[in-house]
Amino acid sequence: MQPLFSRILRVSFLTSAVVFSLNSFALDDTSKVVKLKPVDIQSKTAIEIVNQLSEHHYRKQELNDALSSRFLDEYLKTLDSSKNFFLASDLAEFDKYRKTFDDDFKAGKLLNGFAIYNRFGERFNDRLTRVIAMLDDKKVEFNFDADETYNSDRKNETWPANAEAADKLWIQNIKANLLSSVLNGKTLEESRTTLRKRYATQLRYFKQQTSEEVFSIMMNSLTMLYDPHTNYLSPDNSQNFATSMTNKFEGIGAELKVDDDYTKVARLIPASPAEKQGQLKPNDKIVGVAQGEKGEFEDIIGWRLTDVVKKIKGPKGTIVRLEVVAADPTVTEHRIIPIKRDTIELEDQKAKKSILNVKNGAQNLKLGVIDIPVFYGNFDQSASIGRDVYRLIQELKDENIDGLVLDLRENGGGSLPESAILTNLFIDPGPVVQIRQSNNMISRDVRATTPAVYRGPLIVLINRFSASASEIFAGAIQDYGRGLVVGSTTWGKGSVQSYMPIEKGEGNIKITQAKFYRVSGDSTQHRGVIPDIEFPSLVNTKELGESSYDNALPWDQINAAPHNTYNNISALLPALKPAHEERLKTDPDFVALKKQAAFYEELNSKKVVSLKLATRQQEQQQIEQRTLDIENQKRKSKGEAVYANYADYKAKETKKDEDEAAQPKKKDLEPEKDPYLVETGKILGDFILQTKKPVQVTQKTNP
Repeated sequence: MQPLFSRILRVSFLTSAVVFSLNSFALDDTSKVVKLKPVDIQSKTAIEIVNQLSEHHYRKQELNDALSSRFLDEYLKTLDSSKNFFLASDLAEFDKYRKTFDDDFKAGKLLNGFAIYNRFGERFNDRLTRVIAMLDDKKVEFNFDADETYNSDRKNETWPANAEAADKLWIQNIKANLLSSVLNGKTLEESRTTLRKRYATQLRYFKQQTSEEVFSIMMNSLTMLYDPHTNYLSPDNSQNFATSMTNKFEGIGAELKVDDDYTKVARLIPASPAEKQGQLKPNDKIVGVAQGEKGEFEDIIGWRLTDVVKKIKGPKGTIVRLEVVAADPTVTEHRIIPIKRDTIELEDQKAKKSILNVKNGAQNLKLGVIDIPVFYGNFDQSASIGRDVYRLIQELKDENIDGLVLDLRENGGGSLPESAILTNLFIDPGPVVQIRQSNNMISRDVRATTPAVYRGPLIVLINRFSASASEIFAGAIQDYGRGLVVGSTTWGKGSVQSYMPIEKGEGNIKITQAKFYRVSGDSTQHRGVIPDIEFPSLVNTKELGESSYDNALPWDQINAAPHNTYNNISALLPALKPAHEERLKTDPDFVALKKQAAFYEELNSKKVVSLKLATRQQEQQQIEQRTLDIENQKRKSKGEAVYANYADYKAKETKKDEDEAAQPKKKDLEPEKDPYLVETGKILGDFILQTKKPVQVTQKTNP
């Protein structure tokens, strides 16, 4: 459950001269909001949630004064993460509740939590009403000529000391948003109108809040203290969750989250319309939604996630257009991404094979590549990733491949039994994963049970978005020494959730009850699977992955399970890694990728920014020039024509995006054009040279 009300403005800039006060814009009686109260059924629900957490959650922690104190901090952060609605005096007043919530929730008492919410409601309503009035006042003017800077990161800031300090902060925020819009090509008047509509919409939605939604915010502020995957689902959210678990939808196939009042892309569902279209990326911020090819854009900053989802979903075959702020910090303008809504068909998610021809020194390799988007499987075996990969392996064997690459990039997981079946294609009987329950009982029942099908050279390609069942499979291959694991560190989702009804209340609870452990004894939780050979990546792991979540369960270890070892991979790495690193020094794609990664880090780490329009325009030009230089250096190294200027580069890249959107991408068409796959193939070639013999069991590892 993501914060419902959080930071209104992610990036803010300082204005040096505050010549007016928001208090000068009076409120009328129609601007008041109704105070919300808990209902009896919520008291019963709160008691059962507390009991469920105490009895069944994997993390054993007592609901006491210490946890009550943490709850208050989490609740305030959920309501006002930007620290621009509450005042310091509010926080001082709320401190009297700091050690009472443990006793309150155990007894089903919710009045103190609702009192805090209602104070937030007063501040929220008062502030946005005044802001809207100010934006409506034509006498209020804004300019961006002053040479000013502002630290945009408020995480460690305190709440405003008084109303005057809050006024100053909000005037800065308003000016910041206007400047951002102007830099994106809108006039100041257009920007002002858009911002006014944004705040009016936020205020309208806020006034529609119900007691049920307030209770959900409160309970999820508690459950998130246990781990980020434990959530209370209200009756409405329970229905939405049940629908999502059917994998039947008519939309674009993107999992969304709320971060500082922005709707962000968490991940793209494999074979979904958004993934096929190719332009929308994880961590992109969706700031506007339009219907059809010509519909007017609606600004969605500050909207509830459920309302955003309603706008993006729609009938199969219709178009939705998204206005996106790219996660790529070198993209200086908003992008418009059209996506045709569709349903995900199982056929699109099935494993697919291709042939990768790689020249590695004197080697001419014919490698099989199997792309596995998701671990699908039905109880009746009408669909099975293990069965499908078995068939593909037999077909690739008939083509006399020299080795096999399993591509698990972007694979978010799926069926645990299918991950065992897939593992069994490459290892002989033995454990695949260990599962420790909340009572510390450890199970090793998920096993390979038959002789391996493929014993040839094997490599597994992973990235940050490989999660859950993907991590179990990659971890097993690595622990058994059955093959190499290359790419980037995986997501780190190593916990198991159960979905339980609230018997004596209403709604449901999704609760973490177990953790996955590899046969080596290492947890896949938090740390993920670390590849034997790492590739450079543009993904910001501080923002994406299990380790980015507050209160994520930690990485730890248990005893290893007895298992075979097929290759001593650690003994091979001193030869494999230097060869890989030497290739990357001269490979144009990876040279450019490393430069891009360093540039991204530099831009993302910049917190102090200018409010002067001329300075920002100059910085934007510098970003564009540096982006062009990196691209042209890559093209020159590959013998391709360079771009004359950034406008030429942007126009041709836009045309390329449009062409790719018109013909959805398929990874199995031309694997030789994927630099990650090509380098993976060369590493596999080095591995073949190092082993020079069929895979054989060489030793037995005991706990």
